[in-house]
Amino acid sequence: MFNELKLTADRPVYVQVKDYIKGLIAKGALQPDQRLPSTRELAGLLAVSRNSVISAYEALEEEGYIYAVSGQGSFVAPDAAALASAADTVPPWKVDWLERLNGGARLAVELDHMKRRKRGIRAEKGTISFTSIAPDEKLFDLDHVKRAFLDRMAIEGNVLLNYGYAKGYKPLIDVLLQYMERKGVGLAGKDMLITSGFTEGLDIVLSSIGGKPGGAVICENPTHHTAIKNLRMHGFEITGIPMEQDGMDLKGLEKALAQRPYDCAYLVPSYHNPTGIVTSAEKRLAMLEMFARYRVPVIEDGFNEELRYSGSHVAPLIAMAGQGNSVVYLGSFSKVLFPGMRVGWVLADRELVDVLESVKRARSIHTSTLDQSVLYQYLQNGHLDKYLKKARAEYKRKYEWTKACCERFIPYSRLSGSGGLHLFVEFAEGFDVWELLEACSRQGVIFTPGDMFYADGGGRNTMRIGFSRVSDEDIGKGIRIIGETAAGMM
Repeated sequence: MFNELKLTADRPVYVQVKDYIKGLIAKGALQPDQRLPSTRELAGLLAVSRNSVISAYEALEEEGYIYAVSGQGSFVAPDAAALASAADTVPPWKVDWLERLNGGARLAVELDHMKRRKRGIRAEKGTISFTSIAPDEKLFDLDHVKRAFLDRMAIEGNVLLNYGYAKGYKPLIDVLLQYMERKGVGLAGKDMLITSGFTEGLDIVLSSIGGKPGGAVICENPTHHTAIKNLRMHGFEITGIPMEQDGMDLKGLEKALAQRPYDCAYLVPSYHNPTGIVTSAEKRLAMLEMFARYRVPVIEDGFNEELRYSGSHVAPLIAMAGQGNSVVYLGSFSKVLFPGMRVGWVLADRELVDVLESVKRARSIHTSTLDQSVLYQYLQNGHLDKYLKKARAEYKRKYEWTKACCERFIPYSRLSGSGGLHLFVEFAEGFDVWELLEACSRQGVIFTPGDMFYADGGGRNTMRIGFSRVSDEDIGKGIRIIGETAAGMM
């Protein structure tokens, strides 16, 4: 006994000693009221420090496995064996959880392309992957993030580790309101809710206005795949309007609006996912006028607005709406700063935000106050503009290199993308991008087929190329393989 403990480097030693003794009790090697070796003796037997044994004994006593007698030592508790083997005494009962799933869960699984890649396409080690549009972690401003964390913890660490407010961390709200005001947004009658990223913000908004029989939403076609999943899970019927080079087809939009009522529109006007198109100012104004005429509120996804590489800034829809309250703006820095810091925001009519706050409180209580405070301090310290300057320069260089490679190697019929972290490729009608993906994956290159972004089952001839996390060498090599393979298939 006491010679079978094999220590591992991934857990504290005292925890391993504690679990080892619990195992001996469960197996009957240690009997009720049996005296345990002294801490010094057991430390020698197990070749660990005495402090580790002391901590293990304290934890075992706290959990009820042993008891201490002053001047005599530690003993196995009378009911320790029953406690240690309690899991073995419960009659085994296995639930078929798949039979108990509701329709929403089954739909989520069906729409989960990340988990269930079609036809078994996998990214093996060494694969050149154009599937991600996450920021490149090598650009992250780590030193200033650490500084921001230490600054806030020094100022109010105890508060930050406690529960926060459903609406959000007020200093961050104030900074983000100023940030949106600099984008031209009139704040009169508006308020802000902090969320755990863009996706939670969209989910909360949709859960507050969706779920009605016959609910319908209008959006660009193609559009953000995560939004499609959320819209369908909330019971919306989706009508997609084709995209032109400067935004949504206005004639198609007018025709769709005249045919039936819609609960809302979901739009990504800047560096649209997946096409990368920036909707022109003229079309933005025309769309807002049309939606107002047909009484359709707009959910605006502020995706990638900061990653503008050329041309003048185009104001978000919520700014162009002036003092109107028909636009709900969803924002985050996930594609620019640090997606692991799950912070987003909803800027909307004050009365709506008051409702969304209650929904947020019922669902997740609040967004991590620690994450919010670190982001606040980082912004307050003035690091965002400096980081954006560096990030824009690097992503612009990659964007131009990727675009040049696509123009040189890929036999596309249309290439779109004015900035951001991706380009969108359309081949001639009838071309099968999934067959191209299978052929390319065998050569160590994968990308995102475009059909998952279409609300109507189309897009089989399209693909999205994310370049943010791919090296220059791999961009050139990977796109050449895609282009040569596509040409061979044609």
